[in-house]
Amino acid sequence: MRTGKIKRTRLWADVRKDWDLYAALIPGLLFLLLFKYTPMYGIVIAFKDFNIFDGMSASPWVGFKHFEKLLTSSGFLQVFRNTLLISVYKIVFLFPLPIIVAILMNELKHMLFKRTIQTIIYLPHFLSWVIVSGLFIDLLSVNGGVVNRWIVALGGEPVKFFLDGEAFRSVLVASAGWKEVGWSTIVYLAALTGIDPQLYEAAKIDGANKWKQTLHITLPGLVPIILLMFILRLGSILEAGTEQILVMYNPSVYHVADVIGTYVYRIGLGEQDYSFSTAVGLFESVIAFVLIVAGNGLARKYLKRGIW
Repeated sequence: MRTGKIKRTRLWADVRKDWDLYAALIPGLLFLLLFKYTPMYGIVIAFKDFNIFDGMSASPWVGFKHFEKLLTSSGFLQVFRNTLLISVYKIVFLFPLPIIVAILMNELKHMLFKRTIQTIIYLPHFLSWVIVSGLFIDLLSVNGGVVNRWIVALGGEPVKFFLDGEAFRSVLVASAGWKEVGWSTIVYLAALTGIDPQLYEAAKIDGANKWKQTLHITLPGLVPIILLMFILRLGSILEAGTEQILVMYNPSVYHVADVIGTYVYRIGLGEQDYSFSTAVGLFESVIAFVLIVAGNGLARKYLKRGIW
């Protein structure tokens, strides 16, 4: 009891001392409460046969009926598999790229050239997926697309990138990389500024070349932020890029590109099965929570670092 009282006293002392900083938290906390926590009451729809005319309270309870349907549905199992595959592809091929780009850009000494490159690779992030989709459709079109013209010029056959199931996932990964890799380098560039320059000076004196400096100083210095970003990425592994896929896919590639987000959209809004789509969304959130906790636990156990 005495320890708890001491802690409360210290807390109030900190609040009085930095009251302006705590006051600055209020708008953010209100935003979270209003738009993130208040809507969570709607989760009960997953356990009811929700009828839009009866309302949430009058709709009958059905327990885990929709979750049983979800786990036994062949359509959902295919969607779940697609989600995992696309997310894993993006992690394997795209997660290391911002790290590599940040390290390379950190070596640029000419500031004007460096800022020009930064601006060029950041710009795609600010384009909507509708615009990016249009650009890639034009580039990869069978009828006059630049890429297919090159393929034909080299003696190959035109590839239907947006209709071919085998090629479409590659398009998703490539377009996501083009749009977001540059923006993701910001975090790693900021982390690189925190590495003590004296470490590099000492390494040069010891005869270490650039490769050894990167291997023994730069990468270890980036480990905490890499670990943080990877754990956060694990939490969104079931979010394979819903907005991107919605504007790029079509019925011809549903079997390889339909993910949980697009499935919820089609079932919830298209078929107005709100209870089932809520169950799917809740399932996704629970898996994401488990992955974050498990990833953080493994990181703390084996790397002695973690988010908390």
